[in-house]
Amino acid sequence: MLRLLCFLALFVSATVNANLVEDLRSGSSIIIMRHADAPGFSDPPGYRLNDCSTQRNLGNDGRKQAAEIGQWLAAQGIQEARVFSSPWCRCIDTATLLNKGRVTPESSLGSFFEEMSRGDKQTKGLEAFIQKQLSSGNKIPLILVSHQVNIRAFTGASVGSGQMLLVKVNKQGQAIHQRSIP
Repeated sequence: MLRLLCFLALFVSATVNANLVEDLRSGSSIIIMRHADAPGFSDPPGYRLNDCSTQRNLGNDGRKQAAEIGQWLAAQGIQEARVFSSPWCRCIDTATLLNKGRVTPESSLGSFFEEMSRGDKQTKGLEAFIQKQLSSGNKIPLILVSHQVNIRAFTGASVGSGQMLLVKVNKQGQAIHQRSIP
């Protein structure tokens, strides 16, 4: 009985993930993920975006976590992606360690944790960015690396470090449904 349950769990998992590449190429789904493990909370006072030494950064576990996520994505058939990242170093490093191609900083993915009043405007900017990316007709999967506060504002879901969501969006780039992957 236990073997049957294990087999069924693997079958269901394989079926759900088999559609991942297809979902991403549909032009209506993206992956958004929180940066990998970066010990601590928030950024130190006086941090500067152009100086990683002043920010909270990935630790050894976070670097390993990001590389393993990239390997998992490759095993799902995602060898390359359009990868955009928050300009924070922990996000850029996470995106780079996924090893899915060039990483492009995108301001609409930047944290507004220190200035929550920017949340609505920044989320609208993210939706416009996603709309533009998906309407381009490019079928290469879109992966966005951001922060917990941004992902919650965009999807309504709270995510842990390194957690990914497959998000179905409408034509305006607004999240209409998401599920955690893997």
